[in-house]
Amino acid sequence: MQERGGCRVNQTLHRFKTGTVIVVGILLLLASFTASLSIGAYAISFSEVLSLLFSPDGSKASSIIDTIRLPRAVTGIVIGMCLAAAGAIMQAITNNPLASPQVFGVNAGASLMVVIGVVLFPGLGAGTLVYGAFLGAAAGGAAVYYMASTGGGMTPVKLALSGITIHLLLSSMIEGIVLFHETSTEDVLFWLAGGIDGRTWTDVNLLLPWAAVGLAGAGILGKPLTTLGLGDDVAQGLGQKIGWIRGGAALLVVVLAGISVAVAGPIGFIGLIIPNIIRKLLGPDYRILLPVSALYGAVLLTSADVLSRFISYPGEAPVGIVTALIGAPFFLYLAGRGGRNG
Repeated sequence: MQERGGCRVNQTLHRFKTGTVIVVGILLLLASFTASLSIGAYAISFSEVLSLLFSPDGSKASSIIDTIRLPRAVTGIVIGMCLAAAGAIMQAITNNPLASPQVFGVNAGASLMVVIGVVLFPGLGAGTLVYGAFLGAAAGGAAVYYMASTGGGMTPVKLALSGITIHLLLSSMIEGIVLFHETSTEDVLFWLAGGIDGRTWTDVNLLLPWAAVGLAGAGILGKPLTTLGLGDDVAQGLGQKIGWIRGGAALLVVVLAGISVAVAGPIGFIGLIIPNIIRKLLGPDYRILLPVSALYGAVLLTSADVLSRFISYPGEAPVGIVTALIGAPFFLYLAGRGGRNG
């Protein structure tokens, strides 16, 4: 009876902790979203932002919010969710806390295909480039997975080394393309740093359907991924088809990371940082971990975008600079612990 009572207390405390983390995340997202609409070369007060959101009046401030800052903020929220969810899924299917779209070569592969499309085939539309990003994301991730899995199985150090190797290889190919097409790559260079400034409602309309499919799929896989974390033998004993789970999860990673890169460039480290922190706070249940990671991924990218506006104020700096400054030390910390998060 005492053990049963203690279990109920622990469950209640965990629910309370989970609820608290979610409420704090929602409040932080609202704050960062409002700041994203308010802060910039043309300052708009918070009260004016709230008023113009619900009652546009055709003024200059209203036009800036509707046509520039609101699509930028929505893009940041959705891409932050996609990248965090993609990182959480990758860590689940590899059982490796160092796995993420950045480390696994997914971002670099998608970037290479987009750059090839933009530079060598300038007539291609954004919708077509998305499919190139998906292909590159799959190829980059597969290459890293193959390298890290050979010769005794995957370890965090092997994953990191394989990811760095493939990333450098693909990056050198991108640099070669840029070098030989200097006159047409000015915008590409800025895009490669990762940024959501200049995004329009057209970008949002391109992003939302793919993001909705990827995030909905991630929610469906929450329970199977949790079971997968118990080990392949246990998962198979519980009736899980682990091959299908890993294949479906990998496809979701390609969609989530590929569409993010196609729209905003290779923004790194969100898929590494957020899932590790949420797992530390709330445990390895992916039914909780995935949606909460998505929430805090949106918070991180939106907040980082606000901070990026102060780097070269009143100009614009790519948000990828801020996420790299935050994420690189975190990656080194995890690598120094041998990939253990706890």
